[in-house]
Amino acid sequence: MMNIINMTQLFNGASLHSENNHCISSHLENLTPGVSLSGEGLFITFEGIEGSGKTTQIIMLVEVLKAKGIPYVTTREPGGTKISEAIRDLLLNPEFKEMKPETELLLYCASRAQHTAELILPALAEGKIVISDRYFDSTYAYQGAARELDEELINVLTRFSTYGRNPDLTFLLDLPVEVGLARIKNRSLDRLEQETLSFHEKVRNQFLSIANKYPSRYIVLNGESKPEIIHRQILSTLQPFIGE
Repeated sequence: MMNIINMTQLFNGASLHSENNHCISSHLENLTPGVSLSGEGLFITFEGIEGSGKTTQIIMLVEVLKAKGIPYVTTREPGGTKISEAIRDLLLNPEFKEMKPETELLLYCASRAQHTAELILPALAEGKIVISDRYFDSTYAYQGAARELDEELINVLTRFSTYGRNPDLTFLLDLPVEVGLARIKNRSLDRLEQETLSFHEKVRNQFLSIANKYPSRYIVLNGESKPEIIHRQILSTLQPFIGE
């Protein structure tokens, strides 16, 4: 059973975006192409605004991992487990327009705590690659920047709900908000997708700010490029682990 970090650690004021916490470079230095990690797997997240193409890239990456016989798990936030998916239904339901930003933040973190403990950490302990469509960076972008909630509060809740586990590598698919929203206009939009243009601009800008602040973890990709080009760039980054 994993140990939950104590409250002193939670309230030390440090951001969870620590450069020395599970840094990608420390993993890649010891990887054998085509072989899963010994003891702990690789945690990859995909971030970006609505319509950025994250899901497409995850599907394409999974096909490569399948072909190579590399153990992996795909998941998403909010969601990923039975409890977390139930919370997702609450969070994204467009009928709940009256939801307060504080409620939204707490629900995301509750979903993440269950998701991390039940799915992500066990899969990593088995040496698998875990690929998540969003993780805590989205909370800093959506609830932090766009909802304007206190970053120190988000730091505390994020450290608690992730058990202190950072992603090893994050791919940010960046593109103009107008382009992303145009891609999804013909589908049924959830509560956050229905937010204003200025809301999504704040989200995009925050993602870029996070990527600029933590370059050892972040790979920023042009979301307007053809999917095949983005896919090749992702494979190039992962080549030390999954091989040619």
